[in-house]
Order: sequence, then structure tokens, then C-alpha cells
Amino acid sequence: MSTHLPTADLRDPDSAARTARLRDALRDAAFTADGLLDLLGAPAYAALARSETVPALRATRDDGPLPTLVRLFLLQRPVPYGRAAAALPVDDCLADGWLVRDGDEVRASVDVRPYGGPDGQDWWIVSDLGCAVGGAGGIRAAEEAAGVDRAQLVLGVGGASTTLAGIAVRTPVARVLDLGTGSGIQALHASAYATQVTATDLNPRALRIAGLTLALSGAPAADLREGSLFDPVGEETYDLIVSNPPFVISPGARLTYRDGGMGGDDLCRTIVQQAADHLNDGGYCQLLANWQHVEGEDWHDRLRSWVPRGCDAWIVQREVQDVTQYAELWLRDAGDHRTTPEEYAARYDAWLEEFEARGTKAVGFGWITLRKSGAADPSITVEEWPHPVEQPLGTAVVRHFERQDYLRATDDAALLAGHFRLADEVVQEQVGLPGAEDPEHVVLRQNRGMRRATKVDTVGAGFAGVCDGSLPAGRILDAIAQLVGEDPVLLRDRTPDAIRTLVEQGFLEPVTAGTD
Repeated sequence: MSTHLPTADLRDPDSAARTARLRDALRDAAFTADGLLDLLGAPAYAALARSETVPALRATRDDGPLPTLVRLFLLQRPVPYGRAAAALPVDDCLADGWLVRDGDEVRASVDVRPYGGPDGQDWWIVSDLGCAVGGAGGIRAAEEAAGVDRAQLVLGVGGASTTLAGIAVRTPVARVLDLGTGSGIQALHASAYATQVTATDLNPRALRIAGLTLALSGAPAADLREGSLFDPVGEETYDLIVSNPPFVISPGARLTYRDGGMGGDDLCRTIVQQAADHLNDGGYCQLLANWQHVEGEDWHDRLRSWVPRGCDAWIVQREVQDVTQYAELWLRDAGDHRTTPEEYAARYDAWLEEFEARGTKAVGFGWITLRKSGAADPSITVEEWPHPVEQPLGTAVVRHFERQDYLRATDDAALLAGHFRLADEVVQEQVGLPGAEDPEHVVLRQNRGMRRATKVDTVGAGFAGVCDGSLPAGRILDAIAQLVGEDPVLLRDRTPDAIRTLVEQGFLEPVTAGTD
């Protein structure tokens, strides 16, 4: 197999024109996320995301532009030249290297996968053959398909990629840095709201493929720079830094796309600690990360120690695996389960030896968001939230930090003078035995964003229920005190902490007096 990548280049007018014709052909053939779903049906579409190709092969037996493109770019099957010519500008694709000719047939040189943008855009993600959805389908097979050393393979869209794109703050900004761009998914998203996008990667092949992703999707070209971590950007600063780094905690650095090459979780810690120097005031840094749960250490405190001075932080642990589960996951990712039993056992033992040497008992996965606030008393929230959330969460991230600003600047007296409204789509649930006169407890539940739930007492439920922005909190509490026969002074004294919790978790939103 050839290791050559397509040569599409937006700086070359002829190449840019050929790329535009290819993009138009893909769109005209409905080679889009919606078009694929219509052609394949939900079961085959889902199977393709798991790297199972048989259902899609059956669904593309007929001629036609869309089945042809699916076979070429997603299933990596050669098709007759004439069939390809009926679906796309085949000579343009041969000239720029998207296709390679073998006699009377043509085949794809890269995987091209339709991807729906957040505002309905039709985009296409380029990756190495066999790597569209990650290594779980067998990185050894992908290595053979792409004809490239597996250490240099570039993966396409995976769950981590879409998670980071979903939590990213998407407010219009001047400059965004995509640190460790891979196939360019985050840079592509950033191109929709940033004036300038810089994308870096240690793997020069990844930079080339990221450029192809942007070009084929019709996005502005990014400033692509080769190097490790922040080295390629010197002392430059940005409004937003996003990173889906090679965060896997492994013995060694076998695979560039996943193994950071530093001991333990040092790579993720280094990104967090160095980010502040590359953020503009008010700027955000958002990354996915793995972190060690070390014997004798509280993981919350461990992560708090990573946060640089002058930054607020919101760190969410989404999943925890013990060291055996973690090792097995990434051994399968590398295809080591397909080696000899002796080789597999040796690699497995090396992982456990590494964890034992570091005192690691489990590994956490989640996301980290920093905001450069310059606050002398920064807000650092470290929490575990393994429950379902509603993506995208970018707006929820911004509001989280806005609420921290409000609470930091508001003492109890100002809090009681403040006005609040119940957040949208919060419902109240009463829990108790059937037929009981009063519930055992009341739960407020969010149906949007983080989808939190919190238990409240009768006063808390009553307070939240009447918050519409029209009355100050203190007057509401006075009315509740009269209804329940409680001393209003005592109620005012004991309630601010509960109000702060409801604000912090997003159940209540501060509003300007009289605002509905």
C-alpha cells in the first residue's frame, strides 16, 4: 500500500478548485451524515461506527453515486473507474491523490467520513485508512491498510473527539489553539467561531491530514505547526485552547495518537499547569484527560494542585476504571489481544508493573476547564459526575463560571437582597410512600445541561418554586416563614448556604430586579 497522502492545498488555486469540485460532488451525492443514515439505515449506520462493515457492504450493492462513495471512502473497497467517474471528478481525485488507480479500478488513499457540524454544516473528516473510529477495530489491520507505521497513524472521529467538541466554549473569539490536533476535528469546529486557528501536533502526518480535513470541509486554512505541547507557539496567547491530548497512561510511548510519552499523568498535568501562560485574560483552556488515583492521596486534592495561579477551574470526572480494566481496554485498542498469548501476557504485566511502581490503584477520565480570571481566591470545582449529560455543554460551561463570579462577589446580605429565577426545564419530584400526607423528601431535577438532581427541604422547594425574578430572596423567605410558622430572622440566617448551592449547581439564576 502507498503511504502517500492527498496533496490538496488551498494555497494553490488549481488544487483549491479541484478540492471544491470534490466537495460539491460529495454534497450532491448526499455523502453526508444524514445521507448515510438514509442509505444504510440505523442498524448498519451504528455498526459502521463500531468498525463493522458487513451491513454497510450489503446496503451498497447497488450502483449509484452514494453507494460508490461509501464503498470507496468508508469501506475502502476498490471500485471500477467508470463507476467512480459517475460519482465524483475522478481525474481531479487522481491528480490530488485522493484516489489511486490500479488497472481498471480506483481505491481511496485515505478514509473520508461525513460529519455533521453543530449548525447543520456538512463536513468531512479525513483520517488514515482503517482509523476512522479509532483503534478498537484493530490498529494492526489499520497499520496494514494505511501502509504506515502504527506509531504515526492518524485517527478520525471518536467519542473523545465529540465530547471535547461538545463542551468547548463557542463564543466568537479572535484566536484559538488546538493543541494536538490529530485529524483536525477541533480546529474545524473552531473555524466556525474564531478569526484565527492555530493547530499543533508532534506528528507531521497529523498536520497534513488536519489540513485536508479543513480543505475538504471548505473551512479556512489553519496555521499548522509541528512540535510538542506549547513549544510550537512560543509565548503566544489565545482566547481559547482546546486539546484532546494523548492522555493514555501507559508503560512507554508506542502509539503517538494516544500515548503521551511522559510518566503517569504528567502530560495532562503539564498542559494544565502551562496553559495559563498562553491564555489571554478571561480565556479558557479545555481538555480531556486521564489522571491517576494514587494510594494514600485524595484524587480531588491531587487535581486541585494542578490548577495554575490566577485560574478558576471546573474538573469533572466522568469515569473511573481499576488498573486491570484500564490495561485491558488499551491493550485491545493496540490490537495486542491478537498477538500470541505469551506476548499479550508480557504486555499486560508491563502495564500492571508500571501502575504498581507508581502506587496507582485506578485511573479517572474526564474533562478539565480552566478560565484565566486573575482572581486572588479562585473557584476550583472538582467533582465526580458519571451520569448522562446533554451535549453541547459549551453554554453551560460559560454559565458555570459566571455563577462562580456572582457567588464570589456576593455576601449573604447581598444574596438575600438579590433576585432569582428558576432555571429552564427544572422539575420537582416528591418522593414518599403511596398515600402519605407529606413526601419524605423533595428533589429538584434539571432536564438540560448537566441534568443534575438535588434534594431540598420544604423551605428550599417552596423558595425555588416562587423564584420568578420579581421578589428579592429575603422577602420570599419572610413569606415562607409566615406560612410555616418559623422565625423569619432564623430562617434568613440558615438559608443562604442552601441558596448558594442552588445557584452554584444551576437550579437558580441571578437576575436583574423585575426581570422575568
